[in-house]
Amino acid sequence: MATVDIPVTLLDKLKAFRMGKRNAGAAALVVKIDKKKLQMEMEEEFDDIGIEELQEELPENSPRFIVLSYELKHRDGRTSYPLIILYWAPPTSSTELSTLYASAISLFSVKADIAKVVELREGTLDREEIDKKLGA
Repeated sequence: MATVDIPVTLLDKLKAFRMGKRNAGAAALVVKIDKKKLQMEMEEEFDDIGIEELQEELPENSPRFIVLSYELKHRDGRTSYPLIILYWAPPTSSTELSTLYASAISLFSVKADIAKVVELREGTLDREEIDKKLGA
């Protein structure tokens, strides 16, 4: 039984985001949970945004799910464009909200059809940390 509902409109938006063509930079879809309705909703969409710029757009005291597509340069010289979910959980988030998001992450990952989930709990979003967690 799911604790949070994912509306069809959000699933459609995720599918369109997944199929989108991108040349460079990062694209992100920020998803929040409406605590009163217990429903996920898209908060914002960014195209061609830097990781540092994305950090500035995220709330300092509330978790978010970020579906992220960006250029990943591997140590062996290859370049890939993975689609990942960032679970943004700043340390100043309330325990209640953090628990709600934590309980919904696996459902969101399955419904979004994205296997790679990266948790960021230190309140900093930077390229090196993401690359390290993805093994690049």
